[in-house]
Amino acid sequence: MAKRDYYDVLGVPKNASDDDIKKAYRKLAMKHHPDRNQGDDAKKAEEKFKEAKEAYEMLSDAQKRAAYDQFGHAGVDPSMGGGRGGPGPEGFGGFAEAFGDIFGDIFGGAGGGRRGGGGQQVYRGSDLSYAMEITLEEAAGGKDTQIRIPSWDHCDTCNGTGAKPGTSAKTCPSCNGAGTVHLRQGFFSIQQTCPHCRGSGKIIPDPCTTCNGAGKVKRQKTLEVKIPAGINEGMRIRSAGNGEPGTNGGPPGDLYIEIRIKQHEIFERDGDDLHCTVPVGLTLAALGGAIEVPTLAGKAEIDLPEGTQHGKTFRLRGKGIKGIRSSYPGDLYCHITVETPVKLTEHQRKLLKELEESFRKGGDKHSPNAKSWTDRVKDLFK
Repeated sequence: MAKRDYYDVLGVPKNASDDDIKKAYRKLAMKHHPDRNQGDDAKKAEEKFKEAKEAYEMLSDAQKRAAYDQFGHAGVDPSMGGGRGGPGPEGFGGFAEAFGDIFGDIFGGAGGGRRGGGGQQVYRGSDLSYAMEITLEEAAGGKDTQIRIPSWDHCDTCNGTGAKPGTSAKTCPSCNGAGTVHLRQGFFSIQQTCPHCRGSGKIIPDPCTTCNGAGKVKRQKTLEVKIPAGINEGMRIRSAGNGEPGTNGGPPGDLYIEIRIKQHEIFERDGDDLHCTVPVGLTLAALGGAIEVPTLAGKAEIDLPEGTQHGKTFRLRGKGIKGIRSSYPGDLYCHITVETPVKLTEHQRKLLKELEESFRKGGDKHSPNAKSWTDRVKDLFK
């Protein structure tokens, strides 16, 4: 069966640029990749994949493309006397580069690295996390503070080379300084970080004793941190570039400061609102009167009506916290707990008994909730 024209296989005109040829091949390779086609279509997809691979392999090489344009398949087919290259590094050329990109698209790449100017694999440094505990008052009002974190600094002993003074790093023999190696499996070519030098392209026969060949040493660094007013539990502050350093000149990671808020003795936070429990005496709850309650900004006053019941909640508008993304502050909710007197004297006992007797003579009007509850219990057992 006659071979199809390589330009027709890729779907590009004969005057297509190298970029157009590469894009067309990438599109076809992604579509017909064997791992993306299973079942009845697998064999047909594999054939189309191989056909596209062969077309790109020829047209991505300037010499082979010129021979193909002049003589057709006879100019590049060895069985016809052409000059097609073998599968080694020279014959493989641009195909490995394009196919490596596609392999990364299909399988998610290899660790987020990118190619550096010298061919070495460049990696961004890892992000770091730091837990900071602050008070509720500091979360509400914000604060400027300092933290000390571990960081990596230039090793002065080896001047950052990683090699013992008087010696130097050597080119990695496994990858010849490229930082990557190619593995062939059938018609696959996989490019991966060199396991011998870990992508640096160099090995250090005699490492620096101060940094153990890393070229950097760990020290403590002080950072200025601004805590914004209204920050809440679990929120994070990003400090750009203060994570771990990158590899082979890659950018450093970031530091994320995660906020933890200490438990407060009085208040509990719920979003922008605050809640507190206010104990009042039995007499004050019965007679009513003004009481002082705390807020984060000072004191406020609540007027208890006569006959205030246990569990009554009073809302103080605007006495909560103004969140980072809020236009107005939240509210303060004061929950009343009526406290029963303890450790009574004989005289106090006598007075309470006299008071209880007067309540009974007054009927159910003094305890409407108790009367309602008693009636419900009676109905339950009828």
